[in-house]
Amino acid sequence: MKTTIRGIDKDVFRRAKVLAGIKGFTIGQVISDALKDWLAETDRSAKRSILDLKPKHFGREAEHLSEEIDMTSYGA
Repeated sequence: MKTTIRGIDKDVFRRAKVLAGIKGFTIGQVISDALKDWLAETDRSAKRSILDLKPKHFGREAEHLSEEIDMTSYGA
């Protein structure tokens, strides 16, 4: 489908188009994938529960991050 989208940041579009080409995609494929991801996330967030949250590992360098945040925030 051919369409016109207005209001896209020029620099963002140029960077995305160059990177898409380097990776072997068209800008249309990139935008379609981004829209699919956004729609899926929107659907998930509408049905989301705190029970759906999964722990995320941020690597060894962030092992004591919560303690560092507490020290910065509360001086504890």
